[in-house]
Amino acid sequence: MPSQNGNATKFSLMTFNIAHGRGLSLYQGFHSTGGIRKNLDKIARIIALHSPDIVAFQEIDQSSHWNKHIDLLKHIQDDTGYHYSEHGIHNTRHGRKPLSYGNAFLSKHPILHCESTPFGDKQVGEKGFMEARIQIGETPIDIINLHLDFQSKRTRMAQIEPILERIKSLTITESDRVPPIICGDFNAGSKAFSDAVRQFLVRSAHHVQYTYYPQNERTFPAHFPSRGLDFVLIAKPYLASHARVIKCFASDHLPVFIDLHLPS
Repeated sequence: MPSQNGNATKFSLMTFNIAHGRGLSLYQGFHSTGGIRKNLDKIARIIALHSPDIVAFQEIDQSSHWNKHIDLLKHIQDDTGYHYSEHGIHNTRHGRKPLSYGNAFLSKHPILHCESTPFGDKQVGEKGFMEARIQIGETPIDIINLHLDFQSKRTRMAQIEPILERIKSLTITESDRVPPIICGDFNAGSKAFSDAVRQFLVRSAHHVQYTYYPQNERTFPAHFPSRGLDFVLIAKPYLASHARVIKCFASDHLPVFIDLHLPS
């Protein structure tokens, strides 16, 4: 549970790529309606067990042919009883086989504002980011939830540009604003200097000094994790504790959970 006193606002955050609700299989279209719902129930149980204040999802559908037009966010929200949610659609395709998916937030606290930005206009596989302001007690918290390209390092590097620009604009125009938390599926490890995570840290340092969590842990693939692709990035005055990867088999990615403290 979050707390707020004269010293700090405390809350927890989970970031989770749920792979369109397909669990560990290769393609969600292989599942029946019951199979998709069973996987969503498993995701909901993980969230209920760990009870984060805020959940940032990636690869979460609103109404898509390949998972039987189930609204995945609504299903999870109904199962977990969270009061607030926002869905950011980055990929839309109309026609006989429609697709509608992207990122999302689930929150125990009011979502004051939410904006979704696709990186491009592809009809399949488009990525993007969401920016939300969430009110925890008397404190507004800014979070950017991103999902970067999985195939191309060059594409990932281009995709971090609008996020860096957003951070720059916030630090210049609103100098008293706490830097946003950055979280999501980077589809890149933290060690490769020329890839998205490291370059984000290097380039954002001109305005904000970020630190990534978890460190030295792996999130993909779920059965035998060999790479860390999912991170939470925070900057001062935030303090982090108990950053960890949660072992489960509800997706091909493992969720990341972190406790955060914001001194008053």
